[in-house]
Amino acid sequence: MSYVSLTYTDLLLAAALLIINGAISWRFRLGLERSIAIAAVRMLVQLALIGVVLKFIFAQASPVWTLGFALVMVIAAAVEVVSRQHRRATPWRTLGLSTATLLFIGTFVTVFGVGVIVAPEPWYAPRYVLPILGMVLGNTMTAIALVLEGLSEAAHRERAAIEARLALGARRYEAFGAPLRGALRTGMMPMLNAMATTGIVALPGMMTGQIIAGVDPIGAAKYQVLIMFLIAGATALGSFLAAFGGVRLLTDERHRLRLDAEASGKEDARA
Repeated sequence: MSYVSLTYTDLLLAAALLIINGAISWRFRLGLERSIAIAAVRMLVQLALIGVVLKFIFAQASPVWTLGFALVMVIAAAVEVVSRQHRRATPWRTLGLSTATLLFIGTFVTVFGVGVIVAPEPWYAPRYVLPILGMVLGNTMTAIALVLEGLSEAAHRERAAIEARLALGARRYEAFGAPLRGALRTGMMPMLNAMATTGIVALPGMMTGQIIAGVDPIGAAKYQVLIMFLIAGATALGSFLAAFGGVRLLTDERHRLRLDAEASGKEDARA
């Protein structure tokens, strides 16, 4: 069985549902009409471009092109993490932490999933590497953003308590005990909720796409289980690295809390 190809008319009909979004925004004076239109156009442009790029990369089947596009994906995800932070006292350091974490997690989990488990021929087949990497990065990016935001908010909210623990001789990770645990829980919770509801409440996008494309539902379910396990491991490890790295961003080598941008800049200059 083959999938049914969609026409541009079909997409226009689906886009008509956005009228509901606009109507709700207009009725309740949310002021989101412009944002909805921009988001829809941005999505269309990005997906059209990515479709053309992936078609070219799939045709090349070159490890160089695959690696190059993978790096672009990592950098874009890291920039998105920084843009989601409400407090940006150290944007470049946050970008560095996000990039390093995503690069490590993306490489490790994708190589393990594709190279060890799926083992396609060739092993760097972009048809497998890039989609799996994209799903890993997308979920890990969200987890990292939640962890860093949660840590930053807790540090400002509980500044007096953290500084008191540090003054009493506690090490940085000990002083951040409760905020650290809270940030880790926040980063991992969306994935746990997704695992709990997948299958009965919701059919994930990858499984749905494969079924529509004509793949046997059992085979599609196997791939979805694989992806969910890979993403779960990636988000847990990403949350852990981001949490401990985030504590280092908020403190200096003398285990002092440094929340202001000026202090961070001076500390970096002295280093």
